Amino acid sequence: MSLSRETTTNLRLHIIAIALLGCTSLAQPSSPGLTPLKTSLPKPVFVGTPRVIVAPNLERVTGKLRTAPRVPGGTRNLAAGRPVTGSDPKPFVGRYAMVTDGNKEATGNSFLELAPGPQWIQIDLGKRAVIHGVLLWHYHSEARVYHDVIVHLGNSPDGMETRQPVFNNDHDNSSKLGMGTDKEYIETFEGRFIPVRGHQGRFIRLSSNGNTTDDMNDYVEVEVFGVPVP
Repeated sequence: MSLSRETTTNLRLHIIAIALLGCTSLAQPSSPGLTPLKTSLPKPVFVGTPRVIVAPNLERVTGKLRTAPRVPGGTRNLAAGRPVTGSDPKPFVGRYAMVTDGNKEATGNSFLELAPGPQWIQIDLGKRAVIHGVLLWHYHSEARVYHDVIVHLGNSPDGMETRQPVFNNDHDNSSKLGMGTDKEYIETFEGRFIPVRGHQGRFIRLSSNGNTTDDMNDYVEVEVFGVPVP
């Protein structure tokens, strides 16, 4: 479906707010027992009238910036510099290492692009950890919606039957990984924070199946916040 006039207006306001605020951090005042998630955000780049987005399972656009999620003390980005593998043996653009290199900016040399159709990337954290959240940027140079976004945790590099899904917006099971109930969303410089609520895993697998601009699968950066298991 196309975005309504009200939703399009809200998206414009959201984009304008992003341009004016130029947020650089998710930090917010702390709350008892938890601390605000601290991470840098890339510069917002797209402004003006958004293109019409057709997505059957799109969440409501509020026009507001998100508030910082709270996580337990000691939580840090365990994915920084960690090895990344994926389903496409020859990515169209970039290298798998770009996904965890810390460069989140919307530039032509900061993203990985995989072939059309269902594809996945996987990050090896090196050891099992208690995961509290995943922060994901697919591509934020323009407003897009990526389809069939699925995030799994696992303790082995293979064997999907042992993986635990923590996010799935494949509403019609078109990627054949199970039907999800999460909503599709519009990409922005904020990325998408996925709460994980303390589940454990060593491997993080992220899947997608094209987007509303083209059929490609893109990743700028993925951060995995948690605490290693002793």
